[in-house]
Amino acid sequence: MTATLKIEEQDRVARVTLNRPEVRNAFNDAVIHELTRAFEDLGARKDLRCIVLAAEGKAFCAGADLNWMRAMADYSWEENHQDAGRLAEMLWTIYRCPMPVIARVQGDVYAGGVGLVACADIVVSTAAAGYCLSEAKLGLLPATIGPYVVKAMGERQARRWFTSAERFDAATAQRLGLVHELVADLEALDAKVNELTAALCANGPHAVQACKKLVLDLGAEPHITEKLRDDTARRIADIRASAEGKAGVQSFLTKTPAPWL
Repeated sequence: MTATLKIEEQDRVARVTLNRPEVRNAFNDAVIHELTRAFEDLGARKDLRCIVLAAEGKAFCAGADLNWMRAMADYSWEENHQDAGRLAEMLWTIYRCPMPVIARVQGDVYAGGVGLVACADIVVSTAAAGYCLSEAKLGLLPATIGPYVVKAMGERQARRWFTSAERFDAATAQRLGLVHELVADLEALDAKVNELTAALCANGPHAVQACKKLVLDLGAEPHITEKLRDDTARRIADIRASAEGKAGVQSFLTKTPAPWL
C-alpha cells in the first residue's frame, strides 16, 4: 500500500490498483512517482508472471489532477519539461516492463489514462467505459502518451481522435485496437482477467518475457533485413537450448506437466 496505490500479490500475479477514486484516479506527482517505482520493482521480480493494472471507483483514470494542473499553470518552460519527462518515464516503464501487463478497465478513461491503457499488453474493458483523448479541449496535446496511443490505434485513427477530442465508447475502442476484450459487467471483467492471468501463468515464464520483448523489438524495425532475420534465428536457438525450452519440449513429447506449472 502506498499513498496512491494498492499493491497486492497472489498466485504469482501482482495487482497494482489506482486508489484515488475521489478524484477519478487522476495523475499527480505522487501517482507518477509511485507507479514508476511499482513497475520498476515488480518488473524485476523473478517470482511473478504478470501484473494487472486496475483502479478503484467509477473511473479508471481521468488524466491529470485538477490541483496538479493549477500548479503547472505557473511553471516555467524548464519546469514543464521536467514534469512531462517524469510522466514520459512512467509510461515507458510500464510499456517496457519485462512481464505482461493487463489493464483491467472498469470505468471511464480520459487523456493520460488512455496512455496507461495503450502501454498495457492486454486490455479488458467493460462495455460501459468511455474513452476520450481530451487534451485539445484544453488547448493542449497528448504528446507524452502519443507514441503509445498511435502504436495502439494507428496513425490514421489517431489523427481523428487526437484533433477532435471526441468521446468514444468501449466498442469503438475495441474496433480501433485500443481494447482487446469487451465484457458486459464487473463480474465478467474479473472472470476474463482471471482467465488471462491463468493463461499467462501456464506458459514458460522466460518464454513469455522473451515473446513480449520480441514483439517490442520487431515493432521498432521498419524492414525485414538480413540482420533481423539472423537476430530472430539466434533468439529461437537461444531458447531451444535453454533449460526451460528443453524441459518444455520434453514435457510436450512425454505428455507430462511442464516444470513451471
